[in-house]
Amino acid sequence: MNISIIGAGNIGKVLARRLVEKGHAVRIANSRGGASLQAVAQQTGATASNVPDMIADADVIVVTIPLAKVPQLPKGLFDNAKPSAVVVDTCNYYPRQRDGRIDGIEAGANESRWVEEQIGHPVIKVFNNIYAAHLEGMGKPAGTAGRIALPVAGDDPKAKQIVFGLVDDIGFDAVDTGTIADSWRQQPGSPVYTADLDAQGVKDALARASKERTADWKATPASPGTFDRPA
Repeated sequence: MNISIIGAGNIGKVLARRLVEKGHAVRIANSRGGASLQAVAQQTGATASNVPDMIADADVIVVTIPLAKVPQLPKGLFDNAKPSAVVVDTCNYYPRQRDGRIDGIEAGANESRWVEEQIGHPVIKVFNNIYAAHLEGMGKPAGTAGRIALPVAGDDPKAKQIVFGLVDDIGFDAVDTGTIADSWRQQPGSPVYTADLDAQGVKDALARASKERTADWKATPASPGTFDRPA
């Protein structure tokens, strides 16, 4: 498949490398343009590109940038995407560590629904609950006992099936967590977040999740700080 990755941070680079290894045609871009990504292209095997240039023929588009930067994506970016294109959202809200206050989310919108509103396109939520190093190094062949499972939320069953295949490609089981309205169950602070659970463990953790954000995941008047010193 033609896979375009918007964002060259830790998750973006790992996904690029792993998907190239599985034979997918991968392009990667960031806000600074393809010329800034030559080293990343060499490291991952992906093709460095510019964001507006890699939408029209993409089968899958991965948005993996800081959540607060999502509104800065070009307006109408997804207007020329193929009707069948799957948009994947890996973003997490880190108000005290990085993003600062986002009013819509603080008022109760879940993170991926907010992303959909910003970009004008439905998304599938996945790859947000696992550390990049674990995404790169802890994948195992299908059927392996204790294989880590990743939660996948979305409203389009066909799109989710495509994502399930990509999750399996890079060495993980996929667990259908329901619709985007249910995706709060896998956001930071939930029992499944960074827990590296197998499929049954993911299901059990999702069932224990609470929709109420704890103070650690709400903005304060001093937000944002840093990941080392949240504010």
